[in-house]
Amino acid sequence: MLTKKIPRIAISIGDFNGIGPEIILKSLSDIDLSTSTPIIISPEKIIEAVRSYLPEDLKINSTNDINEIVPKAINLLLISAEDLKITPGVQSAQSGRIAMQSIEKCIQLCLDNDSDAMVTAPISKEAVNLAGYNIPGHTEFLASKTATDSVLMMLVSGDLRVALVTTHTPVKDVAPAITEEVIRKKVELLSSSLIHDFGIKNPKIAVFGLNPHAGDGGVIGMEEIEIIRPALNKIGEERKDITLHGPFPADGFFGQQLHKHHDGILAMYHDQGLAPFKLLSFGKGVNFTAGLPIIRTSPDHGTAFDIAGKGVANPSSFKEAYKLAVELANKRISED
Repeated sequence: MLTKKIPRIAISIGDFNGIGPEIILKSLSDIDLSTSTPIIISPEKIIEAVRSYLPEDLKINSTNDINEIVPKAINLLLISAEDLKITPGVQSAQSGRIAMQSIEKCIQLCLDNDSDAMVTAPISKEAVNLAGYNIPGHTEFLASKTATDSVLMMLVSGDLRVALVTTHTPVKDVAPAITEEVIRKKVELLSSSLIHDFGIKNPKIAVFGLNPHAGDGGVIGMEEIEIIRPALNKIGEERKDITLHGPFPADGFFGQQLHKHHDGILAMYHDQGLAPFKLLSFGKGVNFTAGLPIIRTSPDHGTAFDIAGKGVANPSSFKEAYKLAVELANKRISED
């Protein structure tokens, strides 16, 4: 009888001056370690600093060697950091640099098949840029490092899945960025993920309009008539394994409970999709990057510098991100 493989989950430390290290340890203290092997990528001093103000003394296996990882236990794979200065609530070039080094190591572990998925703690884009990285966010960096042309940012909470056509795009640049080709790519990525990652046959997808009231028949904008609807019609003619509805006016969609009748929702821009999602997910939302050759999840919140180092951070979203990473990893393992 074959022994079921226990997935390894690489965890990036995030910005160590934010709440990332705290929510990681709080989450790992409250999960069933018999079903996965967490591997935190971090300098040891950061972990020890957080352990000093958490009530539970966790057992952690620290090592410099991926071959010394202990299954079904909390592991710390060390990265070096000279003259480390931990200053909760303060953005620094050093915290940005460590965050990115940890992410890069997680990506490499996944690409080398030394990890089955990765979970990223929140980073500060300002600190990351202070460290010399010119990136708009995790999603774009992951795509670059895995040589992936097109990815999809998706927020997940149970059966609620909201994806974005544009991600970290300034509002003034959103309309020019929306084309038939881009919409087609994002619909393909969303439908593929719903089918293969979440096991949904013939998914129903709702697509938002760009303008208020979805353009009101062209009175408040022509993007729905000239770009979005033609794209959906063409995709619908070609893809009989998915059902597309829209473009919907975004303002009334959730209030009318229409999200409960769709497997996935495609919003045109960041706040259009994420503001209602975060309201409905009650702090337990997960950010999932579809389209990558590796599995990546993260909590749906930021670094929360204002409460960093105080021991009061809520780990719910990170815990859900870890659980989803394990679930998706197990699905891929079972298919191999």
